[in-house]
Amino acid sequence: MRIITGKYKGRRFDIPRTFKARPTTDFAKENIFNVLQGYIDFEDASALDLFAGTGSISLELASRGCKQVISVEADREHSSFIRQCFAKLNEDNDILVRGDVFRFLRCCHQQFDFIFADPPYALKELPTIPDLILKGNLLKEDGLLVFEHGKQYDFSENPYFVEHRSYGSVNFSIFHKSGLKSLTSDSQSL
Repeated sequence: MRIITGKYKGRRFDIPRTFKARPTTDFAKENIFNVLQGYIDFEDASALDLFAGTGSISLELASRGCKQVISVEADREHSSFIRQCFAKLNEDNDILVRGDVFRFLRCCHQQFDFIFADPPYALKELPTIPDLILKGNLLKEDGLLVFEHGKQYDFSENPYFVEHRSYGSVNFSIFHKSGLKSLTSDSQSL
């Protein structure tokens, strides 16, 4: 697992073979972050990484200058690995929450500029997650949600849906707190 760009560009971390989590591939991660550059400036943004797994996205967000990254991961071994990775970087802007994502979503009162969610593809609650986040007042008014999911899901009818990107077997749906209409009219002027 490597950090694509930013102040820790090129840093690599070996994921233990015992991990159940599948990190977002470097190819997919690099491509989705290239797309996101047109939507958000990560410098000084507050970010939330749900189902953090290996911490790949959290590390990328910290490298790109986010002022705060909250990583939520339930698995003890994965949480420990994320903590070790941030310690190797001497990075202190990551807050690791070891716990259930759904409990966190119900209790969290903070708003974020950016949220990334990568639940296990087989999770039965997966289709409900975008609405839990978008209707739960977790995103700031100009906030952005990137949701990683399997190809069988289509979120294009969601009023906050902006676009879908696919890189191999990795699918991302992008949502904007203000909704599709305002964002697409802004992006057409780019």
